Amino acid sequence: MRTRRGTAQVIGAAGGALLVLTPLLAGCSGDATDDVRAAAQAFLGDWASGDAESAARRTTDPAATTALLTRTATDLSDASLAAEVGDVTVEDGTATVAWKATWDLPAAPDWSYPATLELAEAGDAWQVVSAPTVVHPGLGEGQHLELTRVLAERAPITDAGGAPLFTPTEVVDVGVDPGRVTDLPALAAGLSAATGVPAEDITADVQAAPAGQFVPVITLRRPDFEAVRAQVVDLPGAVFPTGTRSLAPSSRFGLALLGRVGTATAEVIEESVDEDGEPQYAAGDVLGSSGLQRAFQAQLAGTPGFAVSAVSDDETLDDSGAVVGSVDPVPGTPVQTPLVRAVQEAADAAVAAQPLATHLVAVRPGTGELLAVSSNEAANPVNALTGQFPPGSSMKTITATALLSAGTLTPQTPVPCPGTTVVEGREFENQDQFDLGTVPFTEAFAQSCNTTFIQQALTLPDDALAAAAASYGVGTDWDLPVDVFSGEVPATSTGTTKAADAIGQGQVLMSPAQLALVAAGIASGTPAAPVEVVGGLPAGAVPAGPPAGLLDQLRPMMREVVLSGTATGLADRGEVFGKTGTAEFGSNTPPDAHGWFMGHRLGGPQGDVAFAVLVESGRSSSVAVGVADAFLAAL
Repeated sequence: MRTRRGTAQVIGAAGGALLVLTPLLAGCSGDATDDVRAAAQAFLGDWASGDAESAARRTTDPAATTALLTRTATDLSDASLAAEVGDVTVEDGTATVAWKATWDLPAAPDWSYPATLELAEAGDAWQVVSAPTVVHPGLGEGQHLELTRVLAERAPITDAGGAPLFTPTEVVDVGVDPGRVTDLPALAAGLSAATGVPAEDITADVQAAPAGQFVPVITLRRPDFEAVRAQVVDLPGAVFPTGTRSLAPSSRFGLALLGRVGTATAEVIEESVDEDGEPQYAAGDVLGSSGLQRAFQAQLAGTPGFAVSAVSDDETLDDSGAVVGSVDPVPGTPVQTPLVRAVQEAADAAVAAQPLATHLVAVRPGTGELLAVSSNEAANPVNALTGQFPPGSSMKTITATALLSAGTLTPQTPVPCPGTTVVEGREFENQDQFDLGTVPFTEAFAQSCNTTFIQQALTLPDDALAAAAASYGVGTDWDLPVDVFSGEVPATSTGTTKAADAIGQGQVLMSPAQLALVAAGIASGTPAAPVEVVGGLPAGAVPAGPPAGLLDQLRPMMREVVLSGTATGLADRGEVFGKTGTAEFGSNTPPDAHGWFMGHRLGGPQGDVAFAVLVESGRSSSVAVGVADAFLAAL
């Protein structure tokens, strides 16, 4: 017997071939051994490159080997092979070559195993002996490999107390079987009427789908499906497979922040390709499509495993096969949010009662933790966090901060509040041109006197409003898993624009989330960066806050808004502080307007809570005060 231990050679797949020489133990040498090694390497190289026919021609039975390798390529679809050649043993016209197979499986860990090739001498050449064991030592005659990906258990997103917010929930996938459609326009119209999905979108998706492919329209929770069952169940071509999804307590629960999960689409799989060109997901995987579910997809999803079995080619046999390789999936790890279920549910109930698009964001004073992020059915939920709206008179909390910081006013300073005021030829007015005469600054604030704030703000440096806003974090480029628009207050406005900025019009923009953060900073005296994930990285530098002692002046002014000003509807909801806002927008006459309320309540079962309410196109702050009232009542 002649044995040679030489070098190991790694032969990679096509498109990414990699030749690596690894020194092994030195030993005796011989021409036959070199020839055997070269024959084995040539066979494995052709196979790894995807050329089954060329590899098969290097074997004792090319036809059988071609069929074997072609079937393996189907069984291990989209996998690539790397082969590492090891020891070679030659004796009396036969040889054995040890090698290591490593399969790069799609969206799964690598599968490696030791194997051997038997070779026979044929004249001046060496041929690989054709047998199923060429592919795997556990593969027998009449068998092929069967790969099963095993998905890891998706970890939960939890509330502040660590309780999972997403739980397995029965759903119905409303969709279309193109082969059963008899009247596509009628089908699309019927499904659209029941689900709200545009008929033209349904029609386009069905027309673009390959024959026999299920075309999804919408996924509904079982109760929601039962509500529309009678409208859709008899539509020719409509089908309704059921399943289970990990869902939040309700369809709108914290939606802008938490996001949604759904089945991977071809588009999502294509987008998941890593730097090596490998997709990270496969059809059937459950993926986060928005919010924290998407931002923390890898952490929540864990790592899939796999099982490879040697099963019979005879499909009539009940053969589960013997497992020849497997890797257990690694479960995902949870993501904890600061959401408080009771606060979120109170917010959801409050906005649900309003037919107009409405948002409510609640924040813990002192920490910046988001306690609730809520939008009703009429609203685009992302506007709760990233919407850019003029804040109207709720901006006066920031303008008052700038005025008090300048030292020229105190809450008791008498200030004029005429019905109108003119700046560079443009007339600004109070609501219905109310005229208070000369009143303490606190009363002008409580009654939301536009003319007072315009006249006083024009005495400030041009950057004073922006500086006051920045002290609460407005304008900060927050680094968050889910974006929050931090607001925009220009530092260079002059004249009429500066006047409009002072009352939350002009060029000032705010999101409900950022206005809630401003309210939280006023409540606690220590403005904080927003927190979406407990234990996560800081979203940015902690805002500096206004000068010491200033908030002791501002808070009583905000309390007076509730006790005697524009938000007296909240007077019986505890120790509530706030500021109303009506923000005009657009070019209609009279102009459209959003309704705002921002503020905080001290004490109560959930502790101190700051919040902001926006009712889009609400026309008056009174509608936002009504939502705030419902929210605080539920708390």
